Amino acid sequence: MGIAARHAAAVPGTRLPPGTTVNIGYIDLEDLTARVDAVRAVARAGWTPMPHVSARRLSSAGELSRYLDLLQGEGATAQVFVVGGDPSEPQGPYATALDVIRSGELERHGVRSIGFGGYPEGHPGIPEAALDAALAEKARFLDEEGRGGEIITQLSLDPEAVLAWIARVRDRGIELPIRVGVAGPVRTEALLGLAQRFGARTAGGVAERYGLDEARPEAIVTASRFVEALASQIDPARHGVVGLHAFTFDGLAETAEWIVGIERSAG
Repeated sequence: MGIAARHAAAVPGTRLPPGTTVNIGYIDLEDLTARVDAVRAVARAGWTPMPHVSARRLSSAGELSRYLDLLQGEGATAQVFVVGGDPSEPQGPYATALDVIRSGELERHGVRSIGFGGYPEGHPGIPEAALDAALAEKARFLDEEGRGGEIITQLSLDPEAVLAWIARVRDRGIELPIRVGVAGPVRTEALLGLAQRFGARTAGGVAERYGLDEARPEAIVTASRFVEALASQIDPARHGVVGLHAFTFDGLAETAEWIVGIERSAG
């Protein structure tokens, strides 16, 4: 599950299984102190924090080092997620996630496992070939360094596209665990808007197939149909280790309740 720093106040009253990995975003209008407070709240709740680092949002190498220093002080550098980030131009010396990964700062601060992004349904601003090359390079780096890692995908709506992408990743020899990004409870209008922003394909009947075209714009929907379709077609021998990553979209408690319900159904 992924949260923003502003969700920290809601963490103590939220129920999730102990040890659940919770990602803490690195977004605009939230400073290092707020992010670290959220990491601390997640750890106190008995969950496992996975702080994000956004390469193009870092204004300097010093900002990266300071953040990692703070995380290390909280004992929260075992695993970190590194992403390029949304800004079209770097705000400092790091243009890509690979720049951060290769900087040596993660190693110096005791990071043992690195997560990074995947784009099963493409990216509106990056060609598929470039995405594939960057994914392969990150996986190669982890392999050469002997570190653990995982791939967390952007928001997805089309299970067939996701499964085809995972199979393609495996065919390239990348065996890292993959967590598929799905939406927690969210308004229909917001979900479709976010899907277009993140590059998820809504054409080809996907919206119709999952009932989004029939729902009122203000109606609350979930990715339950997507999850069921994905689970029914996953072949561990073909697709390897695959899990879910839920985006909360300001609905932390609702998303947690939905996740627990899915786990109960699966169990």
